[in-house]
Amino acid sequence: MASMTTNFVVVVVTMFVAAVAIAECEMLQDVCVADLSNAVKVNGYTCKDSTQMTPEDFYFQGLASAAATNTSTGSVVTGANVEKLPGLNTLGLSMSRIDYAPNGLNPPHVHPRASEIIFVLEGQLYVGFVTTAGKLMAKHINKGDIFVFPKGLLHFQKNVANTPASVIAAFDSQLPGTQSLVASLFGALPDDILVKSFQLKPKQVQRIKSRYQAKK
Repeated sequence: MASMTTNFVVVVVTMFVAAVAIAECEMLQDVCVADLSNAVKVNGYTCKDSTQMTPEDFYFQGLASAAATNTSTGSVVTGANVEKLPGLNTLGLSMSRIDYAPNGLNPPHVHPRASEIIFVLEGQLYVGFVTTAGKLMAKHINKGDIFVFPKGLLHFQKNVANTPASVIAAFDSQLPGTQSLVASLFGALPDDILVKSFQLKPKQVQRIKSRYQAKK
């Protein structure tokens, strides 16, 4: 009987702690507009004084027009995250617009803090992600189509047409973060790590790094 009582108490206490933890994750005010001028950083941004809020804190025009795509990869990402739209602070969402030149590529990358869903505004794309088991999940998509990239998985988009393309992307984070595969490997890692990992010669690694640096 004593053992059953002890187990019951443990279960009740565990449920109470879990309920408190969940409650603490909920919003404690209507909004928390990011105070971008405050140098103090928490897990997000501190809240602006509510008396200083304006409609502009919740408004952004940056995704209305296509960006110039004369880049080395032929794509440009325009973000609408908390750094551009302070009203997103604590809401757990953001958006981006991605524009592609003909045959342009948004190179393989990861969003460590968010899943992503894209909607094709114009064009034809070949998109996909790679699972942790190394399986490629890829598909050709067209205007009006939607495709999802799960959180933290390597993914890409390529314009397969000779005309421009554009998508709108939505994320379940106010600041999803982007980690480029190429930049992380050949822009940050030491040569000896790359030589052993890819079974390359040191000169080959240096040649790849020099090409990457030249295109930055």
